[in-house]
Amino acid sequence: MSLYGVMRTGVSGMNAQSNKLSTVSDNIANVNTTGYKRASTEFSSLILKSGSGNYDSGAVETTVRYAISDAGNYHFTTSTTDLAVQGNGFFVVQDANGNNFLTRAGAFVPDNTGNLVNTAGFQLMGYNIANGAVPTVAANGFGGLQVINVNQMALQAAPSTKATVAANLDPSATAIAAPAGPANYTSKTSMVTYDNIGNAVTLDVYAAKTGANTWDIQVYNGATALTTPGPTTTFTFDVTAAGKGKLAAASPTSLSVAIPGGSAAFNIDMSAMTQVAAAFDFKATVDGNAPSAVEKVNIDEKGIVTAVLKNGTTLPSFQIALATVPSPDHLTPEVGNVYSPNLESGNVQVGLAGQGGLGTVKSGALEDSNVDLADELTSMIEAQRGFTANSKSFQTGADLLDVVVNLKR
Repeated sequence: MSLYGVMRTGVSGMNAQSNKLSTVSDNIANVNTTGYKRASTEFSSLILKSGSGNYDSGAVETTVRYAISDAGNYHFTTSTTDLAVQGNGFFVVQDANGNNFLTRAGAFVPDNTGNLVNTAGFQLMGYNIANGAVPTVAANGFGGLQVINVNQMALQAAPSTKATVAANLDPSATAIAAPAGPANYTSKTSMVTYDNIGNAVTLDVYAAKTGANTWDIQVYNGATALTTPGPTTTFTFDVTAAGKGKLAAASPTSLSVAIPGGSAAFNIDMSAMTQVAAAFDFKATVDGNAPSAVEKVNIDEKGIVTAVLKNGTTLPSFQIALATVPSPDHLTPEVGNVYSPNLESGNVQVGLAGQGGLGTVKSGALEDSNVDLADELTSMIEAQRGFTANSKSFQTGADLLDVVVNLKR
């Protein structure tokens, strides 16, 4: 046995316990950090081969592990842009240089330009789904992602392009001659549409019963007929036991008009229209909106970011992206409570909430640190005792070496 070996082993033990104390200190410092994942120090022995008559002391080495896949508790807040991932996955964020990272820290707020950023300054990424766009997800990369900005949702005018109608025409209404204009009609209603710059355009819908189970429908803007092709569209109904007052098989199911200053093909879906023994009724769901400021932002469990405008219009504009890797615990921690992939973690797999094994998004909630303070204090005491014991081993070796040196005196 070498006395130098004893001292080196003692130094190795003190270094190992120092590493453990470092991870414990970091965990305690971040016990209240949103989305923080605890670090732990694991020990493994280094054994030197020894002869039959002597023993050469080895050393100890440490490996730092991160409990990234262990979820912390959730607590609720009053902000809809505070987000947590329930289940598997990470938010995709971007730094000021355009580098992408993964994080569970979802305390996002709009900055001075409207970008959603967390407390470390990382911007939340997602897919633009404005005007009904379908997100194109690059499953193995960050392609197609954009910074989610809530300001760009405001003061946007969307022209009306379609309406879905649920209506009933009264079969007991008196049949009249085919209308030559809006003065001749059986029933009338209106619906509000929007042109290209958000002006409200009122369309008047006239229904005239021209025969048994036959109706002509016209659409006017004031005194101007808009229905195309021709001034009227004729709808017929099947009142047999099979049809039960629904549109006949040969009947049109929609009509198209050109909105003044707006869409040249505003389609009105009439496929749900009926003629049953009830009074006239007409309900229309029309797309498009007038420009208005954003009153609030709502985020659902699928990660769809919807702007609620002051005029009551709702505009789905972004869908938050979630990502994961085959081995989350091997991700590389970076400054700002974010993670980057490496060879051990595997490649990033990007998707949407609730799909492909990914969790869901919880709005108005944050994920707490997964640090248990009692465990950390216990580990601190263990590391302290271990360091002290290793220092005694080093001191004993030094004392024995001093004895050997004094033999010469």
